[in-house]
Amino acid sequence: MNELALKELLYKVADDLLILGHRNSEWTGMGPLLEEDIAFSSMAQDKVGQAQALYTILHQNLGEQAPDTVAFMRNASQFHNCIFVELPNGEYDFSLVRHFLFDTALAIRFESFVTSSFKPLAELSAKIRGELKYHTLHANTWMKQLGNATPESISRLQESLNLSWPYALGIFEESPYENELIKSGIFQGEKATMEIWTRKIQEVLSATRLTLADVSSDAVHGGRNGRHTQHLQPLLDEMSEVFRIDPAAEW
Repeated sequence: MNELALKELLYKVADDLLILGHRNSEWTGMGPLLEEDIAFSSMAQDKVGQAQALYTILHQNLGEQAPDTVAFMRNASQFHNCIFVELPNGEYDFSLVRHFLFDTALAIRFESFVTSSFKPLAELSAKIRGELKYHTLHANTWMKQLGNATPESISRLQESLNLSWPYALGIFEESPYENELIKSGIFQGEKATMEIWTRKIQEVLSATRLTLADVSSDAVHGGRNGRHTQHLQPLLDEMSEVFRIDPAAEW
């Protein structure tokens, strides 16, 4: 088993979760409804916890630094998250569409991890199935509800869907170790994951008055290789402020 391939996979998934978890936490106290305020806060907490679990696997099984160190002491160029998750929240319609597109992909990814040949990843995936099921159910419910509601809600979601699509395609940027991951049974690969994701997205949208964005759009890549927007480093600075004051502190 190529440890570099495994590390690259685990880091990109963990970094996606950590960054979007912190983005979603910014909705705490700001949600359009109390119900949504609580939901986004809860899902944010789940994502940060899932990221920590992956960083722990990297630490305990692959010799990487402790979870807090890799989460809070790297700079933007050392993160492997896709660009989609680091974008500012914008209005609720954008955050909802991002939640829908990203969490659908995440659930498919972890479903494939259940049968991974890397046992720690398979065991974690089996544990968090319930959380991921709730997240996708929440996203699908609101997409269907608001995607069939008023002209304004439909128009706003459609605009956010069109804007998000190229960034969402960037979730599936392939690893340089893609073939090795597939052959070793660690992961089904980004291409297979994206094919399943596209079908699921189309299925949900077919129950709304929304239309799928241009599927031939160019994907926004770069984040997996440490090339990020200007939005990531300020978020990392804010995330790590307390930890950097006293890394040895126990809370």
